[in-house]
Amino acid sequence: MVVKVKAYAKINLMLDIVNRRNDGYHDLFMIMQSVGVYDTVTVTENKSKSISISCNIDSIPLDSRNIAYKAAEAFFAATKKKNKGINIDIVKRIPHAAGLAGGSADGAAVIIALNKIYKTNLSDDELCRIGVKIGADVPFCLTGGTLLAQGIGDVLNKVKPLRRCYIVLAKPDFDVNTGYAYKQFDTCGKTHTPDKLGMLCAMQSRDLDAICAKMENVFEQFIEVPNRINIKEVIKNNGAKGFCMSGSGPTVFGIFDDKEKAQKAAAELKDFAKDIVICTPVNKGCKIYE
Repeated sequence: MVVKVKAYAKINLMLDIVNRRNDGYHDLFMIMQSVGVYDTVTVTENKSKSISISCNIDSIPLDSRNIAYKAAEAFFAATKKKNKGINIDIVKRIPHAAGLAGGSADGAAVIIALNKIYKTNLSDDELCRIGVKIGADVPFCLTGGTLLAQGIGDVLNKVKPLRRCYIVLAKPDFDVNTGYAYKQFDTCGKTHTPDKLGMLCAMQSRDLDAICAKMENVFEQFIEVPNRINIKEVIKNNGAKGFCMSGSGPTVFGIFDDKEKAQKAAAELKDFAKDIVICTPVNKGCKIYE
């Protein structure tokens, strides 16, 4: 059996680190939005009794370091299903190490595909319990759309969907290690706390102007990203309603209500960013190709 899945990227409309927990993890408050750039993950049954990975990007690890590999292991461990052998082929379009949950999206896609291949009929909650074992963003990527994520990312609640808009993603030629980013928080703390209640009210009213005015990411307080100021300036000058960094970075995104403005900004960003994508909000994290 072969199952092919679209694995969508995400952005953080708001990201606040509430505190560091005794177990070393962090309690978070995140308003997360799935967006229309996606990796294609194809899971194929074989008789190898092993997990193999192929990918169109040379820098992506093809062994147990890959979240997709860990997702397969977690699925088999949780369901007690015997692995007869699978190959996971990943066609990446989501920029790597970008704060867009590309790896987590791939892991979520593998869990979705294996649930179908092995006919386990797991509920969303059961899928998320497997997903959170391999990454804090995986539960969101399994569900997707527009959600409030709390705890370590495993407590998900729906908020009203983002209105139709155009989102420009701009990733500089620079990577941010997520573990390093959290260590910087542990060392430096934060100097300002985002207006979480104000953002929730804006989301519930679906007021795009108010949402954009409230967007904030605490990682920007202590993570330095080359060209971030230049990217924001270009996005602002081309009429964006708002802009923010996603995840632990380095991708900066801008939200536009006009496609031509978004296209003009994307063209001008080429001097400051390596990967530039224009996309729109989507209402799910993964979608099986029919």
